[in-house]
Amino acid sequence: MTEPIWTPCIKVCFVDPAHKVCVGCFRSLEELGRWTRMSDAEREAVKPKLEARRTAYEAGHKA
Repeated sequence: MTEPIWTPCIKVCFVDPAHKVCVGCFRSLEELGRWTRMSDAEREAVKPKLEARRTAYEAGHKA
């Protein structure tokens, strides 16, 4: 049996056109397109970028 691929998807898919990232999971368009074909190591390398993008996005969108 194959283990499921880890994904940061939270099923809130909306691409911010200015930043070209999903504001649900904060993956880039390229990462979204390649995710299922990435190796585990490649996906692990993306993880820290997601939190950094989330922090930057939220800092820029405070009311």
